[in-house]
Amino acid sequence: MQWVYVTASNRDEALSVARACVEARLAACANVLDGATSVYWWDGAVREGPETVLIMKTRRDLVDALTEKVRAVHGYSCPCVVSLDIDNGNPAFLQWIGEETR
Repeated sequence: MQWVYVTASNRDEALSVARACVEARLAACANVLDGATSVYWWDGAVREGPETVLIMKTRRDLVDALTEKVRAVHGYSCPCVVSLDIDNGNPAFLQWIGEETR
C-alpha cells in the first residue's frame, strides 16, 4: 500500500483532485489538510505561499495511474505528487484500501 502526498493551491482544488481520484477508484480515501505554508524555488526565485495538503491511500500498482490523474486535473504545471510505502498498520484498514481501489 502507498501513501500519496499532493499539494494544491487551495482547499477547493485539493477537494476537486481528491474527488477525481477517489471517484476513479485510484485512491480509497483522501484527507484534505488546510493551513500549510510552502517555501520553494520557482522561476528563479524563492517563493512562499499558502497551500493545502492532500494525502491519499492507494495500492502500489495504482500510483502511476493516480499520478497521471492528478496531473490531468491539477492546476499546477508541475504538481507535487510523491508516494511513500505503508510498511505496517491496521490490517483491516489496509485490506479496505485494497478492496476499494481498482
